[in-house]
Amino acid sequence: MNVAVWIVSGVLAALYLMAGFTKLAKTKQALLAEPKMAWAGDFTSGQVKGIGAVEVAGAIGLVLPWLTGVAPILTPIAALGLALVQVGAAITHIRRGEGATVPINLVLCALAVFVAVVRFGQL
Repeated sequence: MNVAVWIVSGVLAALYLMAGFTKLAKTKQALLAEPKMAWAGDFTSGQVKGIGAVEVAGAIGLVLPWLTGVAPILTPIAALGLALVQVGAAITHIRRGEGATVPINLVLCALAVFVAVVRFGQL
């Protein structure tokens, strides 16, 4: 089980680092030019940057505390936080009529919950 949770944690961390850094590095206008980022139009630039920062912090929290043994409780907490980000994303996509994106949000949410449950159990 430990190998599985490390694999899932690593994949999630990589995805959230890429997504978060994209939101932090690009302007809102540049994000809006991408069809899958149309949701950004519903948020201020600061809110989009905030979402990106949360994703980067969550990605780091998925791996670093457990890997180093320093405050390992932060790993399952980060996983729960990222699950909540996906719940918010799903709600946003549903509200915008972008239902085709919701299954991706639900899979990412389920994977984050898996990491949280296993890591809480290993504390």
